[in-house]
Amino acid sequence: MTEQVLDPTRRNLVTVAVMLAVLIQVLDTTIANVALPHMQASLGATQESVNWVLTSYIVASAIAIPISGWLADKIGRKRLLILAVIGFTIASLLCAIAQSLTEMVIFRAIQGVTGAFLVPLAQATLFDINPPERHARAMALIGGGIMIGPILGPVLGGWLTDSFNWRWVFLVNLPVGAIATLMLIRYMPKSALAPRKFDIFGFTLLGVALGSLQMMLDRGQQLDWFQSWEIWIEGGLFVGAAWMFVTHTLTAREPLFERGMFADRNFALGMFFMVVTGLLLLAGLALLPPLLQRLYGHSVFQSGLLTMPRGIGTLITMVLAGRLIGKIDLRILIAAGMGLMAWSLHIMSGFAIDMGSRLIVISGIIQGLGLGLMFVTVQSLAFATLVPRLRTAAASLLNLSRNIGGSIGISVVTALLARNVQQSHADMAGHITDQTLPPITGAVVSQLGLPAEAATALVNAEINRQAAFIAYVDDFYFMMWVTLAAIPLVLLLRPAKKQEPGELHDAVAID
Repeated sequence: MTEQVLDPTRRNLVTVAVMLAVLIQVLDTTIANVALPHMQASLGATQESVNWVLTSYIVASAIAIPISGWLADKIGRKRLLILAVIGFTIASLLCAIAQSLTEMVIFRAIQGVTGAFLVPLAQATLFDINPPERHARAMALIGGGIMIGPILGPVLGGWLTDSFNWRWVFLVNLPVGAIATLMLIRYMPKSALAPRKFDIFGFTLLGVALGSLQMMLDRGQQLDWFQSWEIWIEGGLFVGAAWMFVTHTLTAREPLFERGMFADRNFALGMFFMVVTGLLLLAGLALLPPLLQRLYGHSVFQSGLLTMPRGIGTLITMVLAGRLIGKIDLRILIAAGMGLMAWSLHIMSGFAIDMGSRLIVISGIIQGLGLGLMFVTVQSLAFATLVPRLRTAAASLLNLSRNIGGSIGISVVTALLARNVQQSHADMAGHITDQTLPPITGAVVSQLGLPAEAATALVNAEINRQAAFIAYVDDFYFMMWVTLAAIPLVLLLRPAKKQEPGELHDAVAID
């Protein structure tokens, strides 16, 4: 085998193949959410138990992501990516034909494990098959898939569920997975093997830490957080295992991750900014659709359409960032992206309960512009000073950081939402008396001939609606301040060194 850079045609075919693999994974992180009520009825599950369909996927994915670098070195990136796509596709078929909740949870866990490898391997592959001057465009492409997936997932899932049934949420992966597999087998180049000893102790510690954290974040609100012994146990396991993993990584001869990665300032800060990106992306998506459906009365499909402008903004700045990288200090782009995010959240904190859709669309576009700038530039800067052999492991850690940020963000905003609803309800209810009842309430009750108690019920319903809206607005305000607080940390990043076009990078082998 001779080593050389891929020709443009083959490079484009490999890019299409890995992006198809990314597409089925990122869609599946959210596409199943809207189908949960239908699954619950079909599988005979309870409201609490059906949530394990989501939890099993998230926990399995979090545990599997860190070993993608070691496995790629052990059996080869091409072989691992093909096996992962095949495994994910088969698991999707099994989910579609599942007849019980137990089967569904097991098959979703398999989906989570195999899907965990897809995005890190795709990122590392795009870095390797593109020359340095195209790295930013490659990151923009993969970032587009990652960012658009959570936005399109609920729309596509809602349409498939309404038009056919919930099983099509999984069946839709089959043709895409089959095409991706055939293209990867035919066109993807092999990478050099670099087998190394597997740190089973470190992996076990990290798996316990991540699994406990994800379980705690996913089930905390449902179990009233630290009022539950389960949450105390999961929190204790996370803290203990995480502390032992850090100590082990600093002292072991051959740790799961090479210590040199964390000594790279840009990569270490890149992980932090990916946490922030995940928080803003997924926490925002956890808030806006319920707000649109419950308080503005939009259907699942309509709320999906109203979140799509964020995807449009993301695509615009990802393309723009791909062209600006190398011409402008990346730190400026990251700060600008975060500034746009803060601006959009400021607009959202000024929403009114009886407004139209204009501000929703405007804030979505601005937020998408900010997310696109952040994602592409953070990824490029994080990879800029890493040696090529660390790229797969680095990609897995960056994706893990984004997922953890999303889980933390969803848990925090959900907890704040529940608390603020109660607080706002109590504040408003304390000011309601017979003398302060809205005149319209009495008129409606009299006109309809309802009993006197109906006035109290009507007022309480309106207080609940207003309290929920205030809680959503408070969450947007909180997210705005989190974004503003993170902007000064951009100054700690080091500017990327310019690379000459055509400069040789990691070679890839042609079959």
